[in-house]
Amino acid sequence: MLTIETHGRVAVLNVDDGKANVVSEAFSKALNEGLDAAERIADTDAVLIAGRPGRFSAGFDLSVIRDGTPEQAAAMRRAGARIMHRLFVHPQPVVIACTGHALAAGALILLTGDTRIGARGDFKIGLNETSIGLALPTFGLELAKARMPATQLTANVIQARLHDPDSAVTAGYLDEVVESDQLMATALARATALAEISGDAYGTVKRRLRGESAKIIAESIDAI
Repeated sequence: MLTIETHGRVAVLNVDDGKANVVSEAFSKALNEGLDAAERIADTDAVLIAGRPGRFSAGFDLSVIRDGTPEQAAAMRRAGARIMHRLFVHPQPVVIACTGHALAAGALILLTGDTRIGARGDFKIGLNETSIGLALPTFGLELAKARMPATQLTANVIQARLHDPDSAVTAGYLDEVVESDQLMATALARATALAEISGDAYGTVKRRLRGESAKIIAESIDAI
């Protein structure tokens, strides 16, 4: 599920479940352990998260939502919300390499990153919950409001508009798009540069900037 590598001062977390990278409890646990390692490894000052080629994440596991018990579905959502909250306020710079499709909770994970680099290709990125009859929970709404331009919120969140990687930049999911064979090198370069300014001030400013949204997200998790 998770492999961890270090490149200079960057911890690279590669998440790959061999399928669609659904945000299961195992997925969230793996990312949580990866962040623990990134904070523990000496001289690591930035984090780079990458998905599997072609599929960054398909979102929460719909088989659990539709076929599992309400308790199982709630536990999965809580685990996902907790790791998104942690990513959102993680003290180190967080760079995300969007390796392909990023839908629903997968797109929400993009919203937690500080710098998001996407691979150009025939990929779909966005919050498709409304189109499949699901209401975006409070933690998702807060991430959207914190990271998307206000003019994009109705189309992206209420109307479930999906984007290719290039239009996902304007929508607020990504910051930059490159050819797929340049994705990891570009993301690593951005993370390496951010490692140079990482430190107490970086984490403090991030928490202050995102504090109000982070508080609402944290409080909403108990209600899931």
